[in-house]
Amino acid sequence: MMTNTNPALFAVVMVILIGLMSGLSIGLFIGFLLKRQKPAWADMPRTDKAINVALVVVCSGIVIAGLAFHFL
Repeated sequence: MMTNTNPALFAVVMVILIGLMSGLSIGLFIGFLLKRQKPAWADMPRTDKAINVALVVVCSGIVIAGLAFHFL
């Protein structure tokens, strides 16, 4: 049984997922380099949590935009 999937939809989903994974790892790595990471999330002050979340969101957005520009 073959299902008819839309290749454009598949490409968009892949760009989003790869961008999220890459942005997550890049954002957390930058947070680690800035010494904003702790072994446990509960050990981190509110400002460090906010910085880490912002880094992940911004890096994910940048990677998704770059991948979308290049591949879509």
